[in-house]
Amino acid sequence: MSKPNSNLRDNHVRGSVGEFLKSKIEDGSSVSIVSAYFTIHAFHALKKSLTNIKELRFLYGEPRFIKNIDTEKTDKKAFKIEDEGLTFDDTLQQNWIAKACAEWIREKVQIRSIRKSNLMHAKMYHIANNGGEEAIVGSSNFTVRGLGLSATHNNIELNLKIDSNTDRADVKAWFEELWNNETLVEDVKAQVLLYLEQLYQHTPPEFIYYKTLYHIFEGFLDEHEKSGLLAEDIALVDTDIWNTLFEFQKDAVKGAINKIHQHNGCIIADSVGLGKTYEALAVIKYFELRNNRVLVLCPKKLRDNWTVYQGHNNDELNKFLNDRFAYTVLSHTDLNRERGKSGDIDLATLNWHNYDLVVIDESHNFRNNTPGKKDE
Repeated sequence: MSKPNSNLRDNHVRGSVGEFLKSKIEDGSSVSIVSAYFTIHAFHALKKSLTNIKELRFLYGEPRFIKNIDTEKTDKKAFKIEDEGLTFDDTLQQNWIAKACAEWIREKVQIRSIRKSNLMHAKMYHIANNGGEEAIVGSSNFTVRGLGLSATHNNIELNLKIDSNTDRADVKAWFEELWNNETLVEDVKAQVLLYLEQLYQHTPPEFIYYKTLYHIFEGFLDEHEKSGLLAEDIALVDTDIWNTLFEFQKDAVKGAINKIHQHNGCIIADSVGLGKTYEALAVIKYFELRNNRVLVLCPKKLRDNWTVYQGHNNDELNKFLNDRFAYTVLSHTDLNRERGKSGDIDLATLNWHNYDLVVIDESHNFRNNTPGKKDE
């Protein structure tokens, strides 16, 4: 139940800050606001009241939302100008709301920001009307929920309407001192307008496509950047196998190595003919350069596909002789044997625990373990 006689505005049972502003702002008003946030949807909710004001001065109480504006459209920003929890219809209208807000700001609004983060937490709304003044202070930011204007969910706030002329004058004087202190505040109107332009400008389909790809693979690219896989001390870039790969194969190799480091395993699942064996050889070479011992497990019928690249094989088919691959090759079925030979290797004396990396070719054979089927 609303309590109209209270000077409190809590967006709950004692009225909302948004309704207070709607009732007090008039044509020709001069409005002063201090808030950590400014959102275009809060402007839209108050558009009828704000369109014909004389001027508005907005002071950001938290500079992080200005200094991290995303001028390069990488979306790594903390700038707060769109509300959270919007309905689908609100989201669809965002472009034209941003454009209308930008036009209004150019004509009516000055915007400044506190320079130092975590210095000020005050929220204030002051309205001057032809000699009369109204003011409210408390916890409400200039957002739809903060003002209590959301149709679905509002924050419960604690704001107090100032009903003393002396107190209103004190609040206005406090604002003026901050607004005009160049040591504490800076003009940020240009930055806000720049970001708003990004919201409403026409975006070519190609940009949306590439931006979508960027976000899908952003984590993958960050891993590459941080991994140092191509550092000179590892020298993978100097190997014959690396320089044989196409660029898409190099990306696959870097991704596989990162996944092995992060998850202790990886599956290379490229389509047939895209060079999974060469990609696996590059992964193997990376770990061999780190003095790791590598075991390759493959079906018997594919054994020669791997042994041909071993460093001791001086066959002319060995394209990577200079890379001196030192991995061991065994068959899938050797896992079930305790004695006998696999090539030149005596399984009775093999130290299975001595390998740091195991590469399994045709690993789907382990998934499809059909009873009675033998490894060929």
